[in-house]
Amino acid sequence: MADPRGFIKVTERETAKRRPVPVRIKDWKEVYEERNSEVVKEQASRCMDCGIPFCHAGCPLGNLIPEWNDLTHRGRNREAIDRLHSTNNFPEFTGRLCPAPCESACVLGINQPAVTIKEIEVSIIDDAFDAGFVTPIVPDRLTGKTIAVVGSGPAGLAAAQQLTRVGHTVAVFERDDRIGGLLRYGIPDFKMEKHHIDRRVEQMIAEGTRFRTGVNIGVDISWQELQKRYDSVLVATGALKPRALDVPGADLDGVHFAMDLLTQANKVVAGDLVDDQITAAGKHVVILGGGDTGADCLGTVTRQGAASVTTIAIGVKPPEERDDSQPWPTTPNLYEIASAHEEFGNREYLHSTVEFVGEAGKLTGIKVADTEFVDGQRLPKLGTERVMKADIVLLALGFTGNESEFITSQLGAELDKTSNIHRDNNYRAKEAIFVAGDAGRGQSLIVWAIAEGRAAAAAIDKHLEGETLLPFPVKPTDKPISVYS
Repeated sequence: MADPRGFIKVTERETAKRRPVPVRIKDWKEVYEERNSEVVKEQASRCMDCGIPFCHAGCPLGNLIPEWNDLTHRGRNREAIDRLHSTNNFPEFTGRLCPAPCESACVLGINQPAVTIKEIEVSIIDDAFDAGFVTPIVPDRLTGKTIAVVGSGPAGLAAAQQLTRVGHTVAVFERDDRIGGLLRYGIPDFKMEKHHIDRRVEQMIAEGTRFRTGVNIGVDISWQELQKRYDSVLVATGALKPRALDVPGADLDGVHFAMDLLTQANKVVAGDLVDDQITAAGKHVVILGGGDTGADCLGTVTRQGAASVTTIAIGVKPPEERDDSQPWPTTPNLYEIASAHEEFGNREYLHSTVEFVGEAGKLTGIKVADTEFVDGQRLPKLGTERVMKADIVLLALGFTGNESEFITSQLGAELDKTSNIHRDNNYRAKEAIFVAGDAGRGQSLIVWAIAEGRAAAAAIDKHLEGETLLPFPVKPTDKPISVYS
């Protein structure tokens, strides 16, 4: 512990500043200014090196947070990144995108603002790339065993890297034209620029991982054929089936799933031409869903030049501070102001969608009503209906499971009651077929995807070799420390 009195000397929580709103909404670059290394060191000194560090329990990866906080404070950057990489393959992803359940579980957070764990994490990896500390780790020998990883999101990439490094020959199949899954086409560049993915892919190629883009398993290659070609297969296809809203007018031109907008916008930012792109320029936009995806849509349509944006949530406005119903160290549901919320638009709560309104097949508005509880359900309150003007409505209501038609029909894999692919406690669905990430867990956090990818890699290695030295950080049955789990 570098400074036993650090949390007493430095009581204020300080993170990187966001670029001015009028500047950042004119581009797609990340919203944060460059981090000050001296401030990061000072903030790292607030870590108390607790006897029982609850941040470990809050993090599915089991990150050694007090250790790399201490090393950061001491300026021992090479050791800090080695400690961080020992549990997390891609801290540049989690440091930018994870909602940081570790900070909710931080012991200092009981009576002070929590340690800036996420900020320190992303600083460590960014400094490591700048210093040339991130280099390929090539296996000493090849096992002769082959593995197909289907899906190149965080779960698939983490598993592929782990398995490649122990000597297996790994091929990652991705149906899109670029590697990254939702990291590539679901996350806007203002949250994470895509060069972070590209340089990791370069590292993985140098280590021996092979990538196959534009290949839709189940269509271009059947699952049975893939199973015959490889000694083992990992399904890491995500949970991409969007939740629809079954109300009148849902088929009107102008009602879109959030991911359609985000995918197209990311392709355009990457320099692609997209025919009939969904664009909000000069239009009135309503976003249904108050979560991270809704905020991503808000930031996207703001940069496209929307005339107005209203985000609607059916539930109550969350509290701004942790209350007694959400005790430490659980992850509380709090009112958060993402960068996109600072930039533009209104947020409305306790609104239920009654109907989409249109003329000649085109959306012109959305009829909403206040909500009330009736027999334990939140339902529209009679007499409160009104129509909001809308040229575009974006459904950011989450996902309902895996797009698993071919997996179930061609492999005979079973689905659980939530439409996720069923697997045992070792991530095995059947025979040599394993499942990791949202495909088996359902929609979740990036940190859970990476943890499951690492664990599934260990399970596959043990299946092929009889034993493994790879870590097994989480089981499929593990749950977040949350009052909502």
